[in-house]
Amino acid sequence: MVIEDDPDVRHLLAEILESAGFSTVVADNGTDGVAAVLEHQPLVTTLDVNMPGIDGFEAARRIRAQSETYIVMLSALDEEADIVLGLAAGADEYISKPFRPRELRARIDALLRRPRVLVPASANVDSAAATLPIPVPAEPGPPGVAVTTAVWATHRDLRLNPATRIVLLGDAEVELTRTEFDLLSALMESRRRVRGKADLALTLHGESYVSSDLVTDADKRAIEVHMTNLRRKLGDSASRPLYIETVRGVGYRLTADPRP
Repeated sequence: MVIEDDPDVRHLLAEILESAGFSTVVADNGTDGVAAVLEHQPLVTTLDVNMPGIDGFEAARRIRAQSETYIVMLSALDEEADIVLGLAAGADEYISKPFRPRELRARIDALLRRPRVLVPASANVDSAAATLPIPVPAEPGPPGVAVTTAVWATHRDLRLNPATRIVLLGDAEVELTRTEFDLLSALMESRRRVRGKADLALTLHGESYVSSDLVTDADKRAIEVHMTNLRRKLGDSASRPLYIETVRGVGYRLTADPRP
C-alpha cells in the first residue's frame, strides 16, 4: 500500500515495490489511504506525513489500531521530535526524504524477516501462559547475567519467550511492539555485554545491513525512542534501572542480577 500525495514519489514507490514482487494499491491522501489499508490489509504500507486531509501521524494511529501491516513512514521532516511522533504513532520504520531506493528495499526486506506471531490485546494472560510449555529451571548462573531456561529467557522477574514472542513481567503479560520485543530479545541474549545503538540498529535491520556506515543518526535516535518506550512498558527507569541500564556514551545492557 502506497499512501503519498506527490504523484512522482507515489509512482516511484509503486515501481520499487512492484520490482520487489509486490502488487500495489495507491492513495493520494490519508483518509483514502486508511480506508484502503483496512479494505486490502496489505503486508507493507508506505506512508507520507504531509498530506491533504489527515496527516501521516494520524493516519498511522488509525491504521495501527486496526491493522498489523508494516508501516514505513517517509517524510522530509527529519527532526527528532518528528521521528519520535512517527514511531509513537505506530510506524515500524521512519525514513527521511529524499530516500534511496535500495535502502528502502533493504529496510522493507528486514521488516519482513521479523516474525509476525501476534497475541490479541484482549487475550487472557493466564490462558495464554497456560498453553506454553512449563519452563524447566536452569542451574543458577553467575551473578549479573540473564538465565535461559528450556523455553524462556529470564532476568529478575522478567521472562521472554522467543518462539511465541510473549513477554511476562511477574505473572502479567507485557504488550510490546515488534521492534520493542526484538530490542529486548537482543539485550537478553547479550546479557551483560553492552550493545551500542548502531549495533542494535543493525540487528533490527538484519542481514541487509553489513556496515555501521549505513546506520544513520535517525536510526540511532529511533533506537533511543524505542528504548524509552520499552522501559516505560516494563516500569523501568533510566535513572534507577531494574532491567535495562544505559552505559553512557556506549549503549545498553541488562542490569546486574541481584542474586548472590
